[in-house]
Amino acid sequence: MLRGAAAASALAAVAATQTGTAHAAQPRRRDLDIGILLYDGYSLLDPTGPAEVLSRLPDAAVTMVAERRGPVRTDTGDVAVMADRSLAEVDRLDVLLVPGAGNRGTTAAMKNERMLEWIRRMHRHTRWTTSVCTGSLILAAAGLLDGRRATTYWASAEYLESTFDVTYVPERYVRSGKIVTAAGVSAGVDMSLHLASLIAGERIARAIQLAVEYDPQPPFDSGNAAEASPELKALALRLLEESSHGE
Repeated sequence: MLRGAAAASALAAVAATQTGTAHAAQPRRRDLDIGILLYDGYSLLDPTGPAEVLSRLPDAAVTMVAERRGPVRTDTGDVAVMADRSLAEVDRLDVLLVPGAGNRGTTAAMKNERMLEWIRRMHRHTRWTTSVCTGSLILAAAGLLDGRRATTYWASAEYLESTFDVTYVPERYVRSGKIVTAAGVSAGVDMSLHLASLIAGERIARAIQLAVEYDPQPPFDSGNAAEASPELKALALRLLEESSHGE
């Protein structure tokens, strides 16, 4: 239900339309071009959580980008998000976000030289280059994390350090220069709020947090891998594997 100023604005728009005085909506001027990379097998919340936060920044435009325009399916195969622009259509971004995926999606993205080259090209001009979950492995495969501190999904931490010249930090998000990496899935929201504060100031970031009512109070205290039992970790990974289409 609309209330207060929102209701008044909506009613005014309806009245203007009925009286023939409504004007075509003019697009807002966008000063911040944010691109979120999609690829087959990504985890749904990795791009959509940050998109919800970052799209609320003043004068910001969030666009989903993929190798080709059109729907791109998640790791479960049950949901698709629409990519409005192809890699070939995007020459420069202010903010780049690379989401994570299951094993199949992450591995394929890490081997996709066309995608890696596009990431490197975007990074040369970004104000911020970011990742969520195993998206940090893709940034590392592109050579962007060499000698840096970064975080990733807890089950991929050892692989990140042993495969690349990266120091793993077990935190929700880690900033290293203009690169900000986030831990698994839900940490992308935390990282995006931090990024919002870097871009627009803490007051705006706090207002966005309230706007999306991000006040997590989980029913269980089991989200920290450092405190989880081996049995619970094994079950968590099995559930991910079983729910992932084609993994």
